[in-house]
Amino acid sequence: MDRLIRAAANTYAGLRFVARTETAFRQEVLLLLLAVLGALFATEHPWTRTFLVGSVLFTMVVELLNTSLEKLADRITLNYDPQIEKIKNMGSAAVGLSLLGILFSWLLVLSEWVK
Repeated sequence: MDRLIRAAANTYAGLRFVARTETAFRQEVLLLLLAVLGALFATEHPWTRTFLVGSVLFTMVVELLNTSLEKLADRITLNYDPQIEKIKNMGSAAVGLSLLGILFSWLLVLSEWVK
């Protein structure tokens, strides 16, 4: 039980830090709120709603990992390093692909309205 409490405290601290320091994460929190509201109107199927909201949550997880990677790279060196730049770009690409996943998820569900 002690381990679970410590894990929850670490989770809270990490979320609090990223929410204070990362604009992209704050934007994704807003997107999550909009997704929850939008999912209520987009479909009446619980699994489809979960799919829509889950796509945004997945992006938030990828954003957390990308931010962690960038913070670690900056801790190693603030000097320009082409290898670190490539790594940071790959992290950004992961976030970009997850954002495309949100777009395609919503388009898929909303395309049912057209039929």
